[in-house]
Amino acid sequence: MYQQMIFVNLPVTDLDASKRFFTGLGYSINPQFSDENAASVVISDTIVAMLLTKPFYATFTDKEIVDATKSSEVLVALSAESREKVDELVDRALSLGGTSTGKTQDLGFMYGRSFDDLDGHTWEVIWMDPSAIES
Repeated sequence: MYQQMIFVNLPVTDLDASKRFFTGLGYSINPQFSDENAASVVISDTIVAMLLTKPFYATFTDKEIVDATKSSEVLVALSAESREKVDELVDRALSLGGTSTGKTQDLGFMYGRSFDDLDGHTWEVIWMDPSAIES
């Protein structure tokens, strides 16, 4: 059965530093789709973050590339299997040089925290009680 995938393309300043950051979070790099201009970060079987050097990223768009440390271009939200996994991933990101952003959201049935990666892209990590989805 076909599973649709998402490829999030993000411009980065220092590709090697970004690769270290994301592998430090526990993700792998797919060498088949990586070179000196891009790194294919495998987040899951259906989610891939393509980290592209800014000059390479610019070949895909005529638009100005925003500075994500000053402007928000996207919020990438990832699900987590538990509240503890939310904390584990965000705390690991902060220990690798990411920055905390926003406040912890604890609505009982949903829990989330967020961080900015080395280039200022915001990643939200959320857990939702499965019983809340079913009702």
